[in-house]
Amino acid sequence: MLVLLAAIFVLHLTCIALLLAATIHNAWWVTGTVSTDIWARWTLINGQWNYTELPDFYPKEYLQAVQASSVLACIFCILGLFVFVAQLYTLPKGKRFLFSGVFQLLAWLCIMIAASIYTDIFHKDERFGSYGASFILAWISVCLTFISCVTYFVLRKKTV
Repeated sequence: MLVLLAAIFVLHLTCIALLLAATIHNAWWVTGTVSTDIWARWTLINGQWNYTELPDFYPKEYLQAVQASSVLACIFCILGLFVFVAQLYTLPKGKRFLFSGVFQLLAWLCIMIAASIYTDIFHKDERFGSYGASFILAWISVCLTFISCVTYFVLRKKTV
């Protein structure tokens, strides 16, 4: 049982790392000379990356929704880890992983909303460039947080 709890803990830490990397790193959309994230745009000029503001044609409401959802996903996932550790020592069997599962469900929902909005709204008509590593990490974290959420809800039914 200790191995199972350690595996869940490692899965949760992996979810946190991926969510933070997807939110912070500047590679949601990349071209040869431009790297864009949900916060700013970086342009390669004379061999150096220079910070620039996001273009004015980006819909501000959708951009703010992506930013807020990404940050909330990180917060919910981190809170879920603290709740997971606290529940091991405080709650009786059968009720232990309910709150952790709820926090993971909220984190999954938030990062799925952020990645879905970004996919649907931004860069649809651009011919050059591709989705970057942060965008891919966001979708991988969607899958991992959902697996973590389901694991918590399944373990709640068992007498761990």
